Amino acid sequence: MDEDSKPLLGSVRAGEYYTDSLDPKQRRPFHVEPRNIVGDEVQERVSAEAAALSSRVHYYGRLTASSDRLLVPPDHVIPSPEDIYIYSPLGTAFKVHGGDSTPKNPSIVTIFAIWNTMMGTSILSMPWGIKQAGFTLGIIIIVLMGLLTLYCCYRVLKSTKSIPYVDTSDWEFPDVCKYYFGGFGKWSSLVFSLVSLIGAMVVYWVLMSNFLFNTGKFIYNYVHNVNTSDTFGTNGTDREFRSLFPQLTGVLTLAFFIHNCIITLMKNNRHQENNVRDLSLAYLLVGLTYLYVGVLIFAAFPSPPLSKECIEPNFLDNFPSSDILVFFARTCLLFQMTTVYPLLGYLVRVQLMGQLFGDHYPSFLHVFILNIFVVGAGVLMARFYPNIGSIIRYSGAICGLALVFVLPSLIHMISLQRRGELRWPSAVFHGFLVVLGVANLFGQFFM
Repeated sequence: MDEDSKPLLGSVRAGEYYTDSLDPKQRRPFHVEPRNIVGDEVQERVSAEAAALSSRVHYYGRLTASSDRLLVPPDHVIPSPEDIYIYSPLGTAFKVHGGDSTPKNPSIVTIFAIWNTMMGTSILSMPWGIKQAGFTLGIIIIVLMGLLTLYCCYRVLKSTKSIPYVDTSDWEFPDVCKYYFGGFGKWSSLVFSLVSLIGAMVVYWVLMSNFLFNTGKFIYNYVHNVNTSDTFGTNGTDREFRSLFPQLTGVLTLAFFIHNCIITLMKNNRHQENNVRDLSLAYLLVGLTYLYVGVLIFAAFPSPPLSKECIEPNFLDNFPSSDILVFFARTCLLFQMTTVYPLLGYLVRVQLMGQLFGDHYPSFLHVFILNIFVVGAGVLMARFYPNIGSIIRYSGAICGLALVFVLPSLIHMISLQRRGELRWPSAVFHGFLVVLGVANLFGQFFM
């Protein structure tokens, strides 16, 4: 934009006010003290201050001829561009020069966003996972898996910073994988990301069909005044340590999985220096939530004649369909999942079609075939294998192999090697993470 075409004082373009300096080349946005606008009264006061400053500087320019610079506002009165702020109606002040003009979130919003994103259907399988591992070992595994996945997520978050001489401000983790591993890194990250999304859609479909069936059953029994009592299976033996613990590690890999979008979430954090702290606090909240639900349901499950062995992969199935509170919970979850399921389908379409055809919607036929495949997979699993615990652990172990354990560790070791900073303790530890990811996957099939 030409300097002479800039608006005079009091006018606005792209959220900026410009001083009516006598010399067009000296025009710069004027400044109002940054503050949060939390109400209409404060907003009106800030607007009044801006209007007063506008009139004052405009008055200076009218006092003398354009050739007289005696009363031109001095430079120290008008702040430098990096100190210019604009205000959103919601009360967030952000700069319009010298950085991104997107409103940033405070740490508390970032923490809760990560917490909310990670909390999903895995929580319904947590008591079953603890039963498979044993009570004591299950608690230990939840804590250890939370720490390991947190560290790997930290490595993903820092991966863009390890690339020298390249502007990585707009990069995501697949871009980093492509930088280090070429086309293989790009496509492998895409495939494993799709595994996590499609696995979640299959779990959602199984749960939606389950909730819809039990909701209809409750309404039918209520209308026809039928009393039913659900059975929980046969008795068994409760143990503190069990050899089926890999089933819990598979569930937890997906339960703590946020690695494919953590860079995007953290870009909107207002204080970037607090990213590691905020990420750690979010993981702490998620881990405590899983421990609370898993331990509480497992410990409160009835004693003999019923056994912990009777805990279902979806712990809501352990409650009778005539329970009014469980009916309400299933109805709310059914509504929530019907709203999230199309969003997951959109993400699958955007990622897959964008990479294959360079267009998010290449044609109706392409999208129709993709939807038939995804929905068909959910229908088949709901019909023949409605075990959400196993679906979660298989998909979690597969996507976690690449995006949680292998790729972040390899990228970190390669970046250290290129800088000549790789030492044997780091190589051993990150090599162990790679082996752990492989063992976690194979453990789902052989243990």
